[in-house]
Amino acid sequence: MDQSRPKPDLIIFDCDGVLVDSELLSCRCLSEVLAEFGFALSEEQALELFLGRSTKAIEQHYRDLGQVVPDGFLPRLKSRVLETFAAALEPIPGVRAVISKLTTPFCVASSSDIDRVSLSLDVTDLRAHFGGRLYTAQMVRHGKPAPDLFLHAAAQMGAEPARALVIEDSVSGVQAGKAAGMTVWGFVGGSHYRGRDGRAILSAAGADRVFARMSDFWEA
Repeated sequence: MDQSRPKPDLIIFDCDGVLVDSELLSCRCLSEVLAEFGFALSEEQALELFLGRSTKAIEQHYRDLGQVVPDGFLPRLKSRVLETFAAALEPIPGVRAVISKLTTPFCVASSSDIDRVSLSLDVTDLRAHFGGRLYTAQMVRHGKPAPDLFLHAAAQMGAEPARALVIEDSVSGVQAGKAAGMTVWGFVGGSHYRGRDGRAILSAAGADRVFARMSDFWEA
């Protein structure tokens, strides 16, 4: 880490794509469940449109197109995601070693709902490291890219936003962290960045630093 910049008072981790390698699984589930309801959306399109966004963003996207997502869609999507995660979800390589050595307070702030975050951390044996320090888009009025969730997490953790460090893998997450007045590091080690220039994508979004391996976490 840049020695001219003091270490943060709080580290806020996104969950999907940062702690757990879930983004491709999520996009596959979204594409398949949308197809069940008559909506055509490829996994690649799902990744481009909804990476780091909440389910509210999915509904709003189709509302803006003049289409209404049926009432049964969100419960069906949640069920499919939870089933898929329980069977196939893996942690991001090296993340357990990073968080187990942290002396700085840390928490999770995710666009996913609390059930999905809890399952993700349980399945990957990361939950014990976070306890109840889990904050989700359900807890605020506006999800990412608005700053609300990160500001809420910082307030709950008793930290000043300017002294918080956010670890994010999505454009909307980077934008949310910067809007909150926080330092943001972009992480591009998830499988959804294979074949994509994640460094350029997150740098353009405003990330203060971009890295691809958790083993490089504290290296500038």
